[in-house]
Amino acid sequence: MTEHEDFKVKDYVGDTRKSAFRKYRDIYYGDTSIWYVIQSELMVTFVSGIGGALGLALRSLLYPRLFKQCGRNVVFGRHLTLRHARKITLGDNVVLDDHCVVDAKGENNEGVVLENDVYVGRNTIIYCKNGDIRIGRAVNISSNCQIYSSNKLVIGAQTVIAAFVYIMSGGQYDYADRERTFAEQSGMITRGPTEVGPNCWIGAGAVIVDAVTIGEHCVIGAGSVVTGNIPPDHVAVGIPARVVKEIGA
Repeated sequence: MTEHEDFKVKDYVGDTRKSAFRKYRDIYYGDTSIWYVIQSELMVTFVSGIGGALGLALRSLLYPRLFKQCGRNVVFGRHLTLRHARKITLGDNVVLDDHCVVDAKGENNEGVVLENDVYVGRNTIIYCKNGDIRIGRAVNISSNCQIYSSNKLVIGAQTVIAAFVYIMSGGQYDYADRERTFAEQSGMITRGPTEVGPNCWIGAGAVIVDAVTIGEHCVIGAGSVVTGNIPPDHVAVGIPARVVKEIGA
Protein backbone atom coordinates (compact mmCIF):
# COMPACT_ATOMS: atom_id res chain seq x y z
CA MET A 1 0.00 0.00 0.00
CA THR A 2 1.16 3.53 -0.71
CA GLU A 3 0.30 6.88 0.80
CA HIS A 4 0.36 10.23 -0.97
CA GLU A 5 2.55 12.00 1.58
CA ASP A 6 3.07 14.97 -0.73
CA PHE A 7 -0.49 16.19 -0.18
CA LYS A 8 -2.45 16.57 3.04
CA VAL A 9 -5.52 18.71 3.50
CA LYS A 10 -4.40 19.31 7.09
CA ASP A 11 -1.36 21.16 5.71
CA TYR A 12 -3.76 23.68 4.15
CA VAL A 13 -5.57 24.50 7.37
CA GLY A 14 -2.85 23.84 9.93
CA ASP A 15 -0.02 25.98 8.53
CA THR A 16 0.35 28.87 10.96
CA ARG A 17 2.44 30.79 8.45
CA LYS A 18 -0.59 31.30 6.21
CA SER A 19 -3.37 33.80 6.69
CA ALA A 20 -6.97 32.60 6.93
CA PHE A 21 -7.63 33.95 3.44
CA ARG A 22 -4.60 32.14 2.03
CA LYS A 23 -5.81 28.85 3.53
CA TYR A 24 -9.30 29.43 2.13
CA ARG A 25 -7.88 30.23 -1.29
CA ASP A 26 -5.70 27.10 -1.30
CA ILE A 27 -8.62 24.82 -0.36
CA TYR A 28 -11.14 26.27 -2.80
CA TYR A 29 -9.07 27.48 -5.74
CA GLY A 30 -5.49 26.23 -5.68
CA ASP A 31 -2.87 27.98 -7.77
CA THR A 32 -5.02 30.58 -9.53
CA SER A 33 -4.97 34.34 -9.92
CA ILE A 34 -6.59 36.68 -7.44
CA TRP A 35 -8.87 37.92 -10.26
CA TYR A 36 -10.15 34.38 -10.78
CA VAL A 37 -10.86 34.11 -7.05
CA ILE A 38 -12.72 37.44 -7.04
CA GLN A 39 -14.97 36.61 -9.98
CA SER A 40 -15.68 33.15 -8.56
CA GLU A 41 -16.64 34.64 -5.20
CA LEU A 42 -18.93 37.18 -6.87
CA MET A 43 -20.71 34.42 -8.80
CA VAL A 44 -21.21 32.32 -5.67
CA THR A 45 -22.46 35.31 -3.68
CA PHE A 46 -24.92 36.72 -6.19
CA VAL A 47 -25.86 33.87 -8.55
CA SER A 48 -25.48 30.53 -6.77
CA GLY A 49 -28.76 30.63 -4.85
CA ILE A 50 -31.08 32.17 -7.42
CA GLY A 51 -33.95 29.79 -8.16
CA GLY A 52 -36.10 29.19 -11.23
CA ALA A 53 -35.32 29.86 -14.86
CA LEU A 54 -33.47 33.09 -14.09
CA GLY A 55 -30.96 31.31 -11.87
CA LEU A 56 -30.41 28.53 -14.39
CA ALA A 57 -29.89 31.07 -17.18
CA LEU A 58 -27.42 33.19 -15.20
CA ARG A 59 -25.37 30.21 -14.06
CA SER A 60 -25.37 28.79 -17.59
CA LEU A 61 -24.00 32.11 -18.81
CA LEU A 62 -21.41 32.75 -16.10
CA TYR A 63 -20.22 29.45 -14.62
CA PRO A 64 -18.54 27.89 -17.69
CA ARG A 65 -15.64 30.32 -17.45
CA LEU A 66 -14.67 28.82 -14.08
CA PHE A 67 -13.78 25.37 -15.42
CA LYS A 68 -10.81 23.87 -17.23
CA GLN A 69 -13.32 23.01 -19.97
CA CYS A 70 -17.10 23.20 -20.11
CA GLY A 71 -19.29 21.78 -22.87
CA ARG A 72 -22.61 22.96 -24.25
CA ASN A 73 -25.99 22.90 -22.51
CA VAL A 74 -24.61 22.24 -19.03
CA VAL A 75 -27.18 22.67 -16.24
CA PHE A 76 -25.92 24.12 -12.96
CA GLY A 77 -28.25 23.69 -9.98
CA ARG A 78 -28.43 25.97 -6.95
CA HIS A 79 -25.78 26.19 -4.24
CA LEU A 80 -23.08 24.12 -5.95
CA THR A 81 -19.71 23.81 -4.25
CA LEU A 82 -16.85 23.86 -6.77
CA ARG A 83 -13.28 23.46 -5.59
CA HIS A 84 -10.22 23.69 -7.82
CA ALA A 85 -12.59 24.14 -10.77
CA ARG A 86 -9.62 24.77 -13.06
CA LYS A 87 -9.07 21.00 -12.84
CA ILE A 88 -12.69 20.10 -13.66
CA THR A 89 -13.77 19.21 -17.21
CA LEU A 90 -17.48 19.02 -18.10
CA GLY A 91 -18.77 17.52 -21.34
CA ASP A 92 -21.93 18.47 -23.23
CA ASN A 93 -25.34 18.16 -21.53
CA VAL A 94 -23.94 17.52 -18.04
CA VAL A 95 -26.42 18.14 -15.19
CA LEU A 96 -25.24 19.11 -11.70
CA ASP A 97 -28.31 19.15 -9.47
CA ASP A 98 -28.78 21.37 -6.40
CA HIS A 99 -26.23 21.24 -3.56
CA CYS A 100 -23.70 19.05 -5.38
CA VAL A 101 -20.00 19.21 -4.58
CA VAL A 102 -17.33 18.73 -7.26
CA ASP A 103 -13.87 19.03 -5.73
CA ALA A 104 -10.71 18.41 -7.78
CA LYS A 105 -8.35 19.40 -4.98
CA GLY A 106 -4.71 18.41 -5.28
CA GLU A 107 -1.24 19.66 -6.06
CA ASN A 108 -0.18 17.43 -8.97
CA ASN A 109 -3.34 15.56 -10.02
CA GLU A 110 -5.29 15.89 -13.26
CA GLY A 111 -8.63 16.34 -11.46
CA VAL A 112 -12.22 15.46 -12.40
CA VAL A 113 -13.72 14.70 -15.82
CA LEU A 114 -17.47 14.32 -16.37
CA GLU A 115 -18.09 13.19 -19.94
CA ASN A 116 -21.11 14.02 -22.11
CA ASP A 117 -24.62 13.50 -20.70
CA VAL A 118 -23.53 12.74 -17.11
CA TYR A 119 -26.21 13.40 -14.48
CA VAL A 120 -25.20 14.11 -10.88
CA GLY A 121 -28.07 14.05 -8.38
CA ARG A 122 -28.83 16.39 -5.51
CA ASN A 123 -26.38 16.45 -2.57
CA THR A 124 -23.88 14.14 -4.27
CA ILE A 125 -20.19 14.74 -3.52
CA ILE A 126 -17.44 14.01 -6.05
CA TYR A 127 -14.08 14.82 -4.53
CA CYS A 128 -10.35 14.30 -4.82
CA LYS A 129 -7.43 14.36 -2.44
CA ASN A 130 -4.72 14.60 -5.07
CA GLY A 131 -6.41 11.82 -7.06
CA ASP A 132 -8.24 11.67 -10.38
CA ILE A 133 -11.85 10.84 -11.22
CA ARG A 134 -13.28 10.12 -14.65
CA ILE A 135 -17.02 9.50 -15.08
CA GLY A 136 -18.00 8.17 -18.49
CA ARG A 137 -20.68 9.17 -20.96
CA ALA A 138 -24.31 9.10 -19.79
CA VAL A 139 -23.52 7.86 -16.28
CA ASN A 140 -26.46 8.55 -13.95
CA ILE A 141 -25.56 9.22 -10.31
CA SER A 142 -28.49 9.56 -7.94
CA SER A 143 -28.76 11.77 -4.85
CA ASN A 144 -26.59 11.66 -1.73
CA CYS A 145 -23.73 9.63 -3.22
CA GLN A 146 -20.02 10.06 -2.45
CA ILE A 147 -17.28 9.37 -4.98
CA TYR A 148 -13.74 9.84 -3.65
CA SER A 149 -10.24 9.41 -5.04
CA SER A 150 -6.70 9.78 -3.78
CA ASN A 151 -5.51 7.54 -6.63
CA LYS A 152 -7.52 6.96 -9.82
CA LEU A 153 -11.23 6.21 -10.08
CA VAL A 154 -13.06 5.44 -13.33
CA ILE A 155 -16.77 4.80 -13.87
CA GLY A 156 -17.67 3.42 -17.29
CA ALA A 157 -20.27 4.79 -19.69
CA GLN A 158 -24.02 4.39 -19.08
CA THR A 159 -23.65 3.01 -15.58
CA VAL A 160 -26.51 3.76 -13.15
CA ILE A 161 -25.71 4.49 -9.51
CA ALA A 162 -28.56 4.56 -6.99
CA ALA A 163 -28.81 6.84 -3.94
CA PHE A 164 -26.40 6.78 -0.97
CA VAL A 165 -23.68 4.81 -2.80
CA TYR A 166 -20.05 5.31 -1.68
CA ILE A 167 -17.24 4.58 -4.16
CA MET A 168 -13.61 5.17 -3.21
CA SER A 169 -10.10 4.90 -4.57
CA GLY A 170 -7.85 5.31 -1.56
CA GLY A 171 -9.19 6.47 1.78
CA GLN A 172 -7.44 3.87 3.95
CA TYR A 173 -5.50 4.23 7.20
CA ASP A 174 -2.55 2.22 8.46
CA TYR A 175 -3.92 0.56 11.60
CA ALA A 176 -0.55 -1.12 12.24
CA ASP A 177 1.20 2.25 12.58
CA ARG A 178 2.00 2.71 16.29
CA GLU A 179 3.82 5.99 15.73
CA ARG A 180 0.88 8.01 14.40
CA THR A 181 -2.74 8.13 15.48
CA PHE A 182 -5.43 7.81 12.83
CA ALA A 183 -6.05 11.56 13.16
CA GLU A 184 -2.39 12.24 12.37
CA GLN A 185 -2.50 10.18 9.18
CA SER A 186 -3.70 11.59 5.88
CA GLY A 187 -6.28 8.85 5.23
CA MET A 188 -5.00 8.55 1.67
CA ILE A 189 -3.41 5.10 1.70
CA THR A 190 -4.33 3.23 -1.48
CA ARG A 191 -3.69 -0.23 -2.90
CA GLY A 192 -4.45 0.86 -6.45
CA PRO A 193 -7.07 2.39 -8.76
CA THR A 194 -10.79 1.60 -8.60
CA GLU A 195 -12.82 0.94 -11.74
CA VAL A 196 -16.53 0.35 -12.35
CA GLY A 197 -17.16 -0.94 -15.85
CA PRO A 198 -19.70 0.38 -18.35
CA ASN A 199 -23.38 -0.50 -18.21
CA CYS A 200 -23.45 -1.46 -14.52
CA TRP A 201 -26.23 -0.99 -11.98
CA ILE A 202 -25.06 -0.17 -8.46
CA GLY A 203 -27.88 -0.58 -5.92
CA ALA A 204 -28.79 1.91 -3.20
CA GLY A 205 -26.43 2.14 -0.25
CA ALA A 206 -23.70 -0.01 -1.80
CA VAL A 207 -20.05 0.59 -0.88
CA ILE A 208 -17.20 -0.05 -3.33
CA VAL A 209 -13.81 0.10 -1.63
CA ASP A 210 -10.28 0.93 -2.78
CA ALA A 211 -8.58 -1.01 -5.60
CA VAL A 212 -11.69 -2.89 -6.74
CA THR A 213 -12.55 -3.63 -10.38
CA ILE A 214 -16.17 -4.30 -11.38
CA GLY A 215 -16.53 -5.63 -14.90
CA GLU A 216 -18.91 -4.54 -17.64
CA HIS A 217 -22.66 -5.20 -17.26
CA CYS A 218 -22.67 -6.07 -13.56
CA VAL A 219 -25.35 -5.59 -10.90
CA ILE A 220 -24.38 -4.82 -7.31
CA GLY A 221 -27.19 -5.40 -4.83
CA ALA A 222 -28.48 -2.69 -2.52
CA GLY A 223 -26.44 -2.38 0.68
CA SER A 224 -23.62 -4.60 -0.58
CA VAL A 225 -19.97 -3.95 0.27
CA VAL A 226 -17.66 -4.76 -2.63
CA THR A 227 -14.18 -5.64 -1.35
CA GLY A 228 -12.93 -7.75 -4.28
CA ASN A 229 -13.12 -7.83 -8.07
CA ILE A 230 -16.39 -8.76 -9.78
CA PRO A 231 -16.12 -10.32 -13.28
CA PRO A 232 -18.21 -8.96 -16.17
CA ASP A 233 -21.86 -10.01 -16.57
CA HIS A 234 -22.47 -11.02 -12.95
CA VAL A 235 -24.76 -10.13 -10.05
CA ALA A 236 -23.09 -9.68 -6.65
CA VAL A 237 -24.77 -9.12 -3.29
CA GLY A 238 -23.96 -9.17 0.42
CA ILE A 239 -21.32 -8.06 2.94
CA PRO A 240 -18.79 -8.71 1.60
CA ALA A 241 -20.34 -8.93 -1.87
CA ARG A 242 -20.32 -12.38 -3.47
CA VAL A 243 -21.23 -13.38 -6.99
CA VAL A 244 -24.64 -15.09 -6.96
CA LYS A 245 -25.60 -15.18 -10.61
CA GLU A 246 -24.14 -14.90 -14.08
CA ILE A 247 -26.22 -12.64 -16.28
CA GLY A 248 -27.44 -14.47 -19.36
CA ALA A 249 -26.45 -17.89 -18.08
